[in-house]
Amino acid sequence: MEYVFPPQKENISFDEFTRLDIRSGTIIEAKKVPKTQKLMKLKIDTGLDQRTVVSGIAEFFEAKNIIGKQVSVVLNLAPRTIKGIESNGMILMAENPEGKLVFVSPEEKIR
Repeated sequence: MEYVFPPQKENISFDEFTRLDIRSGTIIEAKKVPKTQKLMKLKIDTGLDQRTVVSGIAEFFEAKNIIGKQVSVVLNLAPRTIKGIESNGMILMAENPEGKLVFVSPEEKIR
C-alpha cells in the first residue's frame, strides 16, 4: 500500500510563524500516563527551565529508551491539562510511511 500524505494545512503568515518559540530540549524523565494507551508524561530540560509535556508517543517508544534524547519543543504553546496533567509545550514529531512516529531532533547534541 502506498503512503498517502495528508493535505497541507491552511497557510499562516510569516509573523504568525515567528511567534512560535521552538527550541531544542533534552528529555530527562519519561513515564507512561496510567490508564492510557498513547500518553507519556515527559520532563524536558529546555535550558531555560524544566517543564512537563504530555505527548501521545507511548505506542511508539518505551520511556526508558528516550531519556537523554534531544527533541524540538514548542515552548510558548498555551498550557493544556491532559488527563489531569498540565502540559507546557509540545514536542515536534514526524510520521514515516509505515505510520511510526519519529522525533524531529537536532542532528548533533546542542548542549
